[in-house]
Amino acid sequence: MTDTPATITETPHPDTRHPQPERHRLDRAIDRARKALLARQRPDGHWSFEFETDCTISSEYILMMHFLDEIDDVLQEKLARYIRLKQCLDTHGGWPLYEGGTIDISCSVKAYYALKAAGDAADAPHMRRAREAILALGGAAKSNVFTRILLAMFEQVPWRAAPYVPVEIMLFPRWAPFHLDKVSYWARSTMVPLFILCSLKARARNPRRVAIPELFVTPPDEERHYFTTRNAISRLFLVLDKIGRACDPLIPGWLRRKAVHKAERWFLARLNGEDGLGAIFPPMINALEAMDLLGYPKDHDARATCLKSLQKLIVYRDDGTAYCQPCVSPVWDTGWAAMALLRASPDDVTQSAVTRAMDWLAPLQEQDLQGDWAVQAPDLAPGGWAFQYANAYYPDLDDTAVIAGLLHVAVRGTPQAATYRERIERAADWLVGMQSDNGGFAAFDRNNTHYHINEIPFADHGAMLDPPTEDVSGRVLACLGVLQRPQDGEAIRRCVAYLRQAQTPDGAYWGRWGTNYIYGTWSVLAGLALAGEDMRQPWIRKSVDWLLAMQHADGGWGETNDSYYDPSLRGTNRGVSTAHSTAWALLGLLAAGEHASGAVRRGVQWLLDDQQDDGECEEGLWYHPSFNAPGFPRVFFLKYHGYTAYFPLWALTRYRQLTSATSPRTTQ
Repeated sequence: MTDTPATITETPHPDTRHPQPERHRLDRAIDRARKALLARQRPDGHWSFEFETDCTISSEYILMMHFLDEIDDVLQEKLARYIRLKQCLDTHGGWPLYEGGTIDISCSVKAYYALKAAGDAADAPHMRRAREAILALGGAAKSNVFTRILLAMFEQVPWRAAPYVPVEIMLFPRWAPFHLDKVSYWARSTMVPLFILCSLKARARNPRRVAIPELFVTPPDEERHYFTTRNAISRLFLVLDKIGRACDPLIPGWLRRKAVHKAERWFLARLNGEDGLGAIFPPMINALEAMDLLGYPKDHDARATCLKSLQKLIVYRDDGTAYCQPCVSPVWDTGWAAMALLRASPDDVTQSAVTRAMDWLAPLQEQDLQGDWAVQAPDLAPGGWAFQYANAYYPDLDDTAVIAGLLHVAVRGTPQAATYRERIERAADWLVGMQSDNGGFAAFDRNNTHYHINEIPFADHGAMLDPPTEDVSGRVLACLGVLQRPQDGEAIRRCVAYLRQAQTPDGAYWGRWGTNYIYGTWSVLAGLALAGEDMRQPWIRKSVDWLLAMQHADGGWGETNDSYYDPSLRGTNRGVSTAHSTAWALLGLLAAGEHASGAVRRGVQWLLDDQQDDGECEEGLWYHPSFNAPGFPRVFFLKYHGYTAYFPLWALTRYRQLTSATSPRTTQ
């Protein structure tokens, strides 16, 4: 968190070739960023920045309105304007998954269909350009499973183009090769209402009868190559898929009704009010369409509330466009924003803001409901925080580690310490209880490592599981390290062992939830330092040296999302530096005791030079158009708008804190 690692006892020899940034300029930059971040705090004490993704979700929102025949033409046009703006007309002609990325056929098919549904003529120049790009990649038949399911519901492809996912899966025993408890929370909550839609072969109302036959190279009914196989396991599952499809008419009606009822009860119990099923877009939209298929009237409380949860994800922009977020990130944003402000200034305004943030966060801890995670840890008491405003069934370890660590560091040695002690202890106990057998920590579940499931036809996105990852493990390690509870010693030892074996040969760490190896390496170095590891160990120095080697000539760091497809690109962005990557790299190096190095000084100088005076973002913050995290690597990417607000501020504040001992102008 913000403590100096106890194991770093020597100040590195300063690199006099790169002078220390002027202290008054550093102080001014921190003060400007601090004030800008404070201005974004909500009256009740929390922060929630925009959470943007590619055009897939906004396109699906338009198509959802046509599925239900509940078309808001004003909103539809705002969403369509946004989609048009994101089309890459000057390069490939389609839509990418992230800023600067290559065309993604599935996103492009949905965007084209949504624009046509919104009234764009097929012969319009931008539509013709998109169509040519899609056909050059093999046409809509080559899109992913979720896209083909949507097209099947709109009767654009036969149902054999979609995988066979019978709702009777709900009745499988736990020992079966496939069971809901064996997949990730996001897959589970998305699939259950989708089982109903697929098994009952839902048909969109599509009142304007919009069709896209022009996107197919081979007529959909004649296409015979909707599925590809990667290995023997996937070929076996494809054979089973065909057998199941052939046997589907033999399933007794009473059995199907029983399975549908069980799926219905499952998702209704988890609807989560206006925060939505799973608090993420795909389960919400599937649940709404499943309720429509099952005959729920529009004014039914569950259906109306589900629709509200989707409407709350819409962001209306000043340029007359709108887009749909995949979810919201208030707990995550509030935790990191408060962490960045904690040492930014001792003044009453700043410290009051941190206190109000903690007061807002504390009651959001889940202390009663044992969510789906309890299947693998039935005797473990709840104690986690979720990512969103409410998501009681699915708290996550990453948020919990950040919030518990923040509470501990912020109140340690103050009269407030006793107020938060029980919450911190519950959170730490829950984190330790969620450790997987290999020593690592996943985001939402324990031991979610049934890798064969990623080979089923439904899983062409390869994102069905939630295994332990390096970045989450580093974050939990940091929390346990700063808490210094004697009972956590074995959990810390096992986590360090996991991280040691997960290191790449060049010293980097993969980033599951942030782009990419720079994010992962920072997360691990911070955890190791706070856990008391000697940061001079050769294997740890290898990670430090890797970060140093990735610094750009201008002093910053940057990494492309292309590194998820090509690991040889890890740590690089073709020389383009970004504020979030630079901040992560600096925080990793600062954790390793490199505060006096020339590389850190140059990185700090880059942040000072890149801070915005006006234009793309609020004065005093930072901006870059790049997406900075994967939702699912290689499938779905995100732009956390808050990452260029709080991480650069925290890096500068941490640098000032570590160098203040040698400077008479310290403000702390």
